[in-house]
Amino acid sequence: MRLHEKGETMKVDWKEHIVSTPDVIRGKPRIKGTRIPVSLILGYYAAGNTALQILKEFPDLKEEQIAACLDYARELAEFEVAA
Repeated sequence: MRLHEKGETMKVDWKEHIVSTPDVIRGKPRIKGTRIPVSLILGYYAAGNTALQILKEFPDLKEEQIAACLDYARELAEFEVAA
């Protein structure tokens, strides 16, 4: 998913932007090449911030990385536990 000012979306594969390694922030999923956890970006969204506001707060991030956090959360929400 890619976010634009006009509300358009484009598919982004979170696996290209999100990593988890045990030696960085205790293995929490984070944006590749950073120490910024996905949960932090999702928290900004939950607090009512837009992608543009998040990019202003984290100017080194790219729009695709922000969208990847949402795609990651979407995939986790679709996970089904076997009964």
